[in-house]
Amino acid sequence: MTKMNRRAFAAGSAAFAFSPYIAQAQKKYDAGVTDKEIKLGHTNPYSGPLSAYGTIGKAIAAYWTMVNDTGGINGRKINFITYDDGFSPPKTVEMVRKLVEDDKVFAIFQLLGTPTNTVVQKYLNQKKVPQLFVATGASKWGMPKEFPWTMGWQPDYHTEAAIYAKHVLAKYKDNLKDLRIGMIYQNDDSGKDYIGGFLDGLGKENEKYVTAKVSYEVTDPTVDSQIIQIKSSGANVFFNDCAPKAAAQAIRKVADLGWKPDHYLANVSASVAAVLKPAGFENSKGIITAAYLKDATDKQWVNDADYKEWDAWMKKYLPDANPADSGNVYAYAVSSTMRHCLNACGDNLTRENLMKQAASMKNLVVPMLLPGIKINTSPTDFYPIQSVRLSAFDGETWQLFGDVLSNEST
Repeated sequence: MTKMNRRAFAAGSAAFAFSPYIAQAQKKYDAGVTDKEIKLGHTNPYSGPLSAYGTIGKAIAAYWTMVNDTGGINGRKINFITYDDGFSPPKTVEMVRKLVEDDKVFAIFQLLGTPTNTVVQKYLNQKKVPQLFVATGASKWGMPKEFPWTMGWQPDYHTEAAIYAKHVLAKYKDNLKDLRIGMIYQNDDSGKDYIGGFLDGLGKENEKYVTAKVSYEVTDPTVDSQIIQIKSSGANVFFNDCAPKAAAQAIRKVADLGWKPDHYLANVSASVAAVLKPAGFENSKGIITAAYLKDATDKQWVNDADYKEWDAWMKKYLPDANPADSGNVYAYAVSSTMRHCLNACGDNLTRENLMKQAASMKNLVVPMLLPGIKINTSPTDFYPIQSVRLSAFDGETWQLFGDVLSNEST
């Protein structure tokens, strides 16, 4: 396993260990929990410029329906309450306050977006409400000292981008003088995280090879002008950090210009259905991304037990959804992680114990993670997944290559 250590791993092996007697202890409940239900709150951009991510919220709801149909969590049904925030931070604040103060949810789960999570992070931590497994890979979600009630899930953007940069340097190691890198990034904390990670991966001595760093707003109707600017800089490597709609536009514009750079695409926009198909499969050939989940369009997984489980769930609970949309795989895997933590709580369903279980995952494997990738947390490590593999699109599906690349110590 290749290691890329950016953070020191200093977890005490005995800290926060889950004891079997907890499930036998007297019942302890916080707000949002009864003998019959557990309330989870969520917001998602079901409308607006990032509505492609609405798939995730719908799939999470379908996952909890399946859990409820099979007995719930230790006999308790999940009441999953989800609102549309349109990816508007002021709306997110309104919806999250409603979830906490009116709906009285036990925890906020999988709230989507970097700016939207940012505006409620202090509020949720002050209220001591778990903000668990947020749907964003910004590095700030792994800061247990400052925000002990907030935890990420997916590989953080900084690490992902650093891995792309290392791959670029390895490819051009014999002709660095010919390297010219252009980048487009979303103008918010997530974009700055990606760019910062890419530059760190390059190292100070190689930042001179970056010829263009261009931002875009999620409300921009197109990113055509940005792509023209990056191509004009002479770049032969293109890092595409765009949300799904803009990412598809960028891929099409690159093809329209007859430009053929080495193209790296942020994982958040690696959906075959939501991005590559609208962009054109021929236009998308050769694009590289980082993967940590099994791609439902990759036939190598069809005989795996977890793929069969996921496929059966899709057919029963999301029959009209597109199985090629990676959001459906993502939702299933992250919800399985939350299910594990809730089950581990037993009858001690306090918010403090939920965070304790979330910070106690050791080599956890949930359905649809790539082989070799496991979930690990500790009281000082709030980054559950820190490993990826690179994959390239062949015109039909993503093809994995190389070793597992990791930011975890072992």
